[in-house]
Amino acid sequence: MRKHSQAAEEAEVDITPMLDIVFIMLIFFIVTASFVKEAGIDVNRPDSQTSVPSDKESILILIKQSGEVLMQRRQVDPRAVRANVERLTAENPEAAVVIQADKAAKIGVTTQVIDSVRQAGVRDYVVATSKE
Repeated sequence: MRKHSQAAEEAEVDITPMLDIVFIMLIFFIVTASFVKEAGIDVNRPDSQTSVPSDKESILILIKQSGEVLMQRRQVDPRAVRANVERLTAENPEAAVVIQADKAAKIGVTTQVIDSVRQAGVRDYVVATSKE
């Protein structure tokens, strides 16, 4: 009887398998997590009282203060916007076109980009703004 009581007092729970499962779950969640695609460039967007956030996949067009145009994080000539939008909408027809122009960007470049988007056949585009 004495041997049985000592064995019961020394019994411990091995948590190694539980730790293995926790680490496997952690790796699974890291790999499968969907990450938010950020523009990567700081643009001072104009304010708007009617801004609405969007959850759709988007084709992002950035217009910097200097007049540079970036699409999908690479610089493009403003005259090449139409061809790039046509290609990207052919790859993903459900994607929304988002034009994010700096507050101090030249209106001529912004208008040229909007015209190129329209010429590419996209009628549903958005100009990104910040909520006041």
